[in-house]
Amino acid sequence: MTEAMAQAQVHEAAAEIDVLIRRLRDVVDGLPVSSLQAVMFLGEEDMDVATMLRSTIDCVLVDRLEPAVVELRKAAAYQPSAATVKG
Repeated sequence: MTEAMAQAQVHEAAAEIDVLIRRLRDVVDGLPVSSLQAVMFLGEEDMDVATMLRSTIDCVLVDRLEPAVVELRKAAAYQPSAATVKG
């Protein structure tokens, strides 16, 4: 496998993760927001399933998947400078 082929595959993988991100956002958008959400987040009430799912998905998207896509796209587009290639 050439470097260019690997970069193309990484770019495709990033696009696939984007599809997963959109799918998870659709799940979050389809879940009801509890009127008790604020007290659930404070720990004064147990979370209901919808709030737990929304919270977990939001964290995974923001903390893991969205940054992963950014980094994978950077790697897929990376080109060393001319000085690095000659060095």
